[in-house]
Amino acid sequence: MVSQNVVVSDAKTGIITVSTVSNSSVFTPSAQKPPTAPGYISISKKKLLKNLEINGAQSQRLTSWVDSMRASSPTHLKSLPSLSAQEELNSWIKRHPSALDMFERVTEAARGKQIVMFLDYDGTLSPIVDDPDRAFMSSKMRRTVKKMAKSFPTSIVTGRCIDKVYSFVKLAELYYAGSHGMDIKGPTKGFSRYNKDKPSVLYQPAGDFLPMIDEVYKQLVEKTKSTAGAKVENNKFCLSVHFRCVDEKKWSELALKVRSVVKNYPTLKLSQGRKVFEIRPMVKWDKGKALEFLLESLGFENCNEVFPIYIGDDKTDEDAFKLLREREQGFGILVSKFPKDTSASYSLQDPPEVMDFLRRLVEWKQTQQ
Repeated sequence: MVSQNVVVSDAKTGIITVSTVSNSSVFTPSAQKPPTAPGYISISKKKLLKNLEINGAQSQRLTSWVDSMRASSPTHLKSLPSLSAQEELNSWIKRHPSALDMFERVTEAARGKQIVMFLDYDGTLSPIVDDPDRAFMSSKMRRTVKKMAKSFPTSIVTGRCIDKVYSFVKLAELYYAGSHGMDIKGPTKGFSRYNKDKPSVLYQPAGDFLPMIDEVYKQLVEKTKSTAGAKVENNKFCLSVHFRCVDEKKWSELALKVRSVVKNYPTLKLSQGRKVFEIRPMVKWDKGKALEFLLESLGFENCNEVFPIYIGDDKTDEDAFKLLREREQGFGILVSKFPKDTSASYSLQDPPEVMDFLRRLVEWKQTQQ
């Protein structure tokens, strides 16, 4: 028997964990043993074997994974009968009402407190597009975010690397938390009144993983180059494998290719977003931790007079939504036209509604001065 890496997919959460187990019949031996990282998640052999159900389990795991990939599509409800879909949507909206419809309730809760704004990028400030390199935000949205930053401390929290998202946003007065919060930088000095005497680079909790991320990136590019439509993106401290343009019949094949690479790196975590695989260091850090860190950096640690608002559209934003619920401060807003399991309090349908909400919030702030 030898120690080997095994990938377990959770169809409900879309998280794929990589663990080490002694069983020569599951996978071939690991080619490389990466360094141990804080926050490493292990699975007991007994629990792992139970989940895999060894006999025929590989096929079941793959089916579960592909089902999760299919569910990550924001339009998956189209397969349901129209009446059933409408009933589900109505029920969901009652639980997560429009932030625009509930705007007065929002501002009443925020009155007398310091609003701090956190914004995802793709699907929130820009539309979801087939080519991730062309996810441009409109000039109108940029002007709105610029006004927002003059009224409230404002951060972009994204899975993208900071350089890439900055090339889209082009606003020096914002905080940027790239790579799912693993690369945090404050505003350029002199552009914001909220970062006086603060260093430009605030935090990089996964810095030791850079060589490994670069290595895995090269392997994924080589492994997926034969899959038409697949695109691997290096986000510095994490990687994304986009399958939005991949034929659905090829999803199983792509899933196996991605897994065959990541299984050799037990300190990396594989999860799914909106038609994208995310590969991240297995450290105890996420968008929720990034939100908390930024609040502390702004001087709002253990402060009852702060009102954080987080707007995002993806599974990775749920960590931030959950944190706000735990803190019982502020609220999360999910951007979606379709019902999704979420810890967000409110919803908005698309980037134009996000822009409308931000515009109204700035206008409300001006009436309070």
